[in-house]
Amino acid sequence: MNQQLPEIGPDKSLLLVDDDEPFLRRLERAMEKRGFEVEAAGSVAEGIAKATARPAAYAVVDLRLEDGNGLDVVERLREKRPDARIVVLTGYGAIATAVAAVKIGATDYLSKPADANDIMNALLCLPEELPPPPENPMSADRVRWEHIQRVYELCDRNVSETARRLNMHRRTLQRILAKRSPR
Repeated sequence: MNQQLPEIGPDKSLLLVDDDEPFLRRLERAMEKRGFEVEAAGSVAEGIAKATARPAAYAVVDLRLEDGNGLDVVERLREKRPDARIVVLTGYGAIATAVAAVKIGATDYLSKPADANDIMNALLCLPEELPPPPENPMSADRVRWEHIQRVYELCDRNVSETARRLNMHRRTLQRILAKRSPR
């Protein structure tokens, strides 16, 4: 499945919003090398301010930020620039948040760690086509582990409650939580 990506449009502006400073700087450099004019923000408030002052043609927004939800930035950018292509990134891939992101205007949704090529493919794919599959997708074991970790966090790190909600034996859950994350 070798599809040709369209070129970046005449407006090469790209807004990056992520509170992980090293990741943000790496992605900023990578996207500049690919031809974008990048503006970076490290918080929801800064992202909203930049989306309001100068709505970008493209955006990559982290879902969970220290000062709130990245979907607030997506909404503001969508209000100011309905044609913007927006990719939502998160370390906590969940179907419910993916649906919410797409409903309010995200073009695509990627789980971290996503590399610059995956992000560029998602930003530039034609609306009627699916982007190519990621080069290095998470393994099934990693996806399962991420899901368990998310439920565990949502249950305030209560093992018994997490096990009940996952319909899993408490001891089995404890063994999974004691192990390192799979690759």
